[in-house]
Amino acid sequence: MYWERKSSLISLLFVSNFLFAQSDSTKSTKNKFISEVVITGTKTFKRKTESAVIVNILDSKTLNNLQVCNLSEGLKFQPGLRVETNCQTCNYTQLRMNGLQGGYSQILINGRPIFSPLMGLYGMEQLPVNMIEKIEVIRGGGSSLYGSSAIGGTVNVITKLPKKSGYEFSSFLQSIDGKSNDFNITGNATLVSDSHNAGVTFFFNKRNRDFFDANRDNFSELPKLDLTSLGLTSFLKLGQNQKIEFSFSHLEEYRLGGEMADKLAYLRQQSEERTHRIWMASADYQLNFNQDKTILILYAALQNTKRNHYTGIYPDSAEEIRAHLENPPYGLSNTTTWQGGMQLNHDLANLFKRRHVITLGSEYISDEVQDEIASYRYKVDQHAKNWGSFVQSDWDLSDKLNILSGVRMDKHNLIDNLVFNPRLALLYKSNSSTQFRLSYGTGFRAPQAFDTDLHIAFAGGGVSRVRLDPNLKEERSQSISASVNYDKVWNKVIAGFTLESFYTKLQNAFILENLGQDSFGELFEKRNGQSATVKGFTLELRANYNRKIQVETGGTLQNSEFENPVEYIQGVEPRRLFLRTPNSYGFANISFTPDKIWSFNLNYVYTGSMEIAHFGGAINFTQDQMVVTKSFFELNCKLSYTLCLSKFKHDIEFFAGMKNMLNDYQNDFDLGKNRDSNYIYGPNMPRSFFIGIKLRTD
Repeated sequence: MYWERKSSLISLLFVSNFLFAQSDSTKSTKNKFISEVVITGTKTFKRKTESAVIVNILDSKTLNNLQVCNLSEGLKFQPGLRVETNCQTCNYTQLRMNGLQGGYSQILINGRPIFSPLMGLYGMEQLPVNMIEKIEVIRGGGSSLYGSSAIGGTVNVITKLPKKSGYEFSSFLQSIDGKSNDFNITGNATLVSDSHNAGVTFFFNKRNRDFFDANRDNFSELPKLDLTSLGLTSFLKLGQNQKIEFSFSHLEEYRLGGEMADKLAYLRQQSEERTHRIWMASADYQLNFNQDKTILILYAALQNTKRNHYTGIYPDSAEEIRAHLENPPYGLSNTTTWQGGMQLNHDLANLFKRRHVITLGSEYISDEVQDEIASYRYKVDQHAKNWGSFVQSDWDLSDKLNILSGVRMDKHNLIDNLVFNPRLALLYKSNSSTQFRLSYGTGFRAPQAFDTDLHIAFAGGGVSRVRLDPNLKEERSQSISASVNYDKVWNKVIAGFTLESFYTKLQNAFILENLGQDSFGELFEKRNGQSATVKGFTLELRANYNRKIQVETGGTLQNSEFENPVEYIQGVEPRRLFLRTPNSYGFANISFTPDKIWSFNLNYVYTGSMEIAHFGGAINFTQDQMVVTKSFFELNCKLSYTLCLSKFKHDIEFFAGMKNMLNDYQNDFDLGKNRDSNYIYGPNMPRSFFIGIKLRTD
């Protein structure tokens, strides 16, 4: 049965591409698919086909076609990535890359690791798509460039830079199963000087979503949201060889889930209430000299998040009610992340007769996390400081062979010794259409609090919390991957595939041991286990016919296991496998644009079955148990019509569509206030309809 599910996924990926891949694209389409410029793999600008590290790109046009609201929804449409919802009450999301949970993935904003642990809980939903120019994704270990927590991979969110003056405004309404509404309004405006030596682009986003109750128990499965975000990105050229880039953004979110009653949060039967205020800023200075053979970059970035939050259940006994009312479990969080550093790129082509770029860099990052709920005697007060230095050699040994090598040294205040992480990658181009890649790298995670450790969950009539073992030490990894990439250009069609295998070995792997219950609920401790192994392969297929039909698909088959069994629930047989980790998952995205007026998009997301822990206590589930979920298939579509007002140099786009068309949604949610809020899986929304309008300069 297991291999049957795998075979059907692979067959579906092949069939969806075969229907459209009949022959090649124009030069501009060829450049888009084959020769896009990327930066995340090497910290230097390179074309995709010239990079020894596979970099996948999700651009703003694709995000628009998919009609996603934020970063979280967009990342579902990347091979090897899976975004899951982890709480029935607050709906925080987690990114899994190559089967590894969120703490193993590093999210960058314009190349800077300022996505703090607290932002890791809700930040992917708080970053609106209209601030994003593109997303670059690298699967596999990348610590040799970016420091701690890049074991599973790296996601670099690149914000929109000014290109030409203009503006765009959009608004759409989404009806969730006909029971609640989700209203979004976005805007972008750009000003660029006539000489193109300065520019600024602004964005704003406003989103309001009502509660959604899937099982009519008056407790929400989707929380109420009120999100406002705004910001800008600008550049200034100080001459032919100097440039400054600056970005700033402010995100403010109110989130409330649980009992849908007109009461204060602490008077509801069960609820989570969050108010986030986030500030982010970054600045880069670039100087080119030595006839552009040498580039110096100085950079700094800052992120601060303040959170007021409540997580609680209204008690039953008179004594507990009195204590609850006297001291309700409200909490305060404050996280500050800042980074400063420099990077020097120097091309040694004159010495070695071929392109050979040496990259040197050094940076300091400070990550301070404070989170406290006095009523639960819960407190996280941690200041992680890391100084890292790296060197990298990117050398074209011949027209067909490139070797990328490097090492990073880190001194982390939570680790006694220096940490060295080398990386080696080879690229062999057998011809203009085919590239073979082989890479090896090591990585580490420091013994610090990560995103999921900061989530207070409901389970069995109480709250579950995570604490760190005082003797917790760093986790180390070794990763190896091999791939073949093929893209062929014909008369009107470009088509290709990427097949990648991956293997990651974790040592001193972090595990959560269930310590049982205390007076507040379930208590878990993060400890070091023995080791774990993640292995599998990812297949990507892509095709574009005459710039009118575009198909992209990806599927992953994998296996993730600990060396020794882990006890997830006391009294239930331990498991070696990773929980919430399906062995198969994938996506497909088909866009049809016959002309400038009409466009149609059809896409799906597939999630295979997986095992998850389910703590009893709800009225419909009383016993602790392990549950194997069914597989899910989420199908979405969008139709757009554009009215071109050439006389006024404007376009008006009207669009409508449906998400989760087949309504393949979880149907066994817990009922009532004593539910296990972590018992949630599958698509994050039921069947939903949307309609909207967009006004833009042409």
